[in-house]
Order: sequence, then C-alpha cells, then structure tokens
Amino acid sequence: MAGLISKYKMNTLTKLDIGKLAMNNQYQVNISGITQDLQGYLGRYYDLPKNYSTGTDIGIMCSEATLPTSSFATAEVKDNFQGINQQFAHTRLYIDSDFTFYVDRNYNVLKFFEGWMDYISGDDDYRGVDREDNHNYYRRFNYPMYRDRKIGYKCGSVTVSKFDRNFDNALVYEFINAFPKGMTSIPVTYGQTDILKVTVQFAYDRYIVK
Repeated sequence: MAGLISKYKMNTLTKLDIGKLAMNNQYQVNISGITQDLQGYLGRYYDLPKNYSTGTDIGIMCSEATLPTSSFATAEVKDNFQGINQQFAHTRLYIDSDFTFYVDRNYNVLKFFEGWMDYISGDDDYRGVDREDNHNYYRRFNYPMYRDRKIGYKCGSVTVSKFDRNFDNALVYEFINAFPKGMTSIPVTYGQTDILKVTVQFAYDRYIVK
C-alpha cells in the first residue's frame, strides 16, 4: 500500500513540474496618470522634480508590493427551499493593498506621498488660507477625479508586473483610480543602520489582470 502511495505522489509531482514555480522577488511597480493639478501642487509646495511629481521614479523604489485580492459581499436567503440556507453574491469587495518604498536621501519618496495626502485633504492655500500657521485654517477635500482627468487626487493606475527570470509569462495587475489611503509610522532609532522605508496603503476602485 505504501508503495502505491509513493508512486502516486511521484507521478503527481512530475505532472506538476515542481521545478518551475513562480518566485516572489521578480516584479515591477509603476505609478502613472498623476493629474496635472496634483503634479503642480507637488512641485509648488514640496519642491519635487518632475520625475518624482509625475510618479515616474517612485515605482522603482518599491521594495515590497502586495498583489490584490477581492471577496464578495453576500445576502442570505432562507425561504426558497425548506431547511436550506442559500447565499448569493451582490457586491465585489476589493481589499486595500500595501506597498513599501525605499526613501531616498532627498526624501523625495516621502514628500511625494505626504504631498499627495495633503492634496487629497485640501491642505493648500488656494482659498487664501495660510497652511503654515493660521487660526482660521480648515480643510475641504478635493474631488476624486474630473472627467478631463486634469484635476483630482486619483491617479490613472498603479500596476504591478509579475514576471519570471527570463521575463516571459508576465502577469500584470492594474489598480484603477488608485490613491494613498494611509501611511504607516516610520520608526527612526539610534543603533544599527538600516534603510529608511515607508509603507503606503492604497485604495482603488477595482483591479484588472492583463
């Protein structure tokens, strides 16, 4: 009996071709579609160069990324069949994804996300309010996205390209209308030197797989 089980397992492993498994450290992140108004804000208040305010050089600084997942919200029906409860899906729920980025020596990566979140919450002086120190300071959140896609805090897309060593069999996840929902605390400490990182939680409308 043991011999039959071992033979079955070996045949199964051969069919699975266990030597060709995907690795988790071969990927690329790209942020695109930053609106012109947000780009201007980042350049004006955070003095970011264009390659950062457009998001071009942000993706290559990503040290960790999370492939998206989703689930369904369901409703329960009890009366269709006696003694049987049924569930039906009615809404697809997209789970927020976390991205961890290296922080460069000029802190452009950190300023990019801080500025993006400031822009979302209306932290500017477009309405004549001094953002530095004013007792009349208030917030009025910006609109997510206008039709012309020139104004708004949602970017066109954030993509995670997962590929193999030979760059074939690429799988691309595209987050549609993404924006930073939160940033984790960044510890700084005396002691052993390490690279400064920031983890950003992205929300998005939906994702597609290419």
